[in-house]
Amino acid sequence: MKYSSALASFMLLILLISTSEATLSCSDVIKDLKPCISYLVSGSGKPPAACCSGAKALASSAITSEDKKAACNCIKSSAKSISLNSQLAQALPGNCGISLSISISPNADCSK
Repeated sequence: MKYSSALASFMLLILLISTSEATLSCSDVIKDLKPCISYLVSGSGKPPAACCSGAKALASSAITSEDKKAACNCIKSSAKSISLNSQLAQALPGNCGISLSISISPNADCSK
């Protein structure tokens, strides 16, 4: 009886650990934000509709803290290779009418 209880506890622990990993891949993040690149580099005014659609998709996909950290790290590494307009990047969520708890910046602190 002790063994079956220990086995059940172990299986539950494995299930909890596996579900706490990020399910959002970097390719998903890039796919969602790709329509925003030209706007974030040299745009002005409101972002294109496709950009806002992608940002909204990312916001609804990044639910867990692990997903948010994974998305943040992906954006951070990708943003280093692009000369983003930091003001446009910071204003993107508000300009698209969404709340995005992920910073779009090469200097983001993804540990939080």
